[in-house]
Amino acid sequence: MTDDFYCDEVLSGKTEVNKVMETENVLAYYHTKPFWPVHIVTIPKKHISSLITLEESDNELLIELFSVIKEVAAKVTDKYGACRVITNLGNYQDSKHLHWHIVSGEAIKK
Repeated sequence: MTDDFYCDEVLSGKTEVNKVMETENVLAYYHTKPFWPVHIVTIPKKHISSLITLEESDNELLIELFSVIKEVAAKVTDKYGACRVITNLGNYQDSKHLHWHIVSGEAIKK
């Protein structure tokens, strides 16, 4: 297995997920091991390793990705009163596939 959970497991269908929203190029789903009471992950279906590796040719995909993030974040905010939209880079990024977390509530203590 590589260090890309999203391509290797989610997009391949090996790991089933509870989808929140899906477009032709983007998938939003409930995190399989949540760190917050509400924890949704949004990913492009195309492999892009991180925010800082985006290229100009990814601009349309990025617009679609942020459109989904915006819609999901608005729904979470309407239901729970607030949310955070987070991405990680470098050593903070466990899976080397661009992804955004849409979360609400206090972090779950493990």
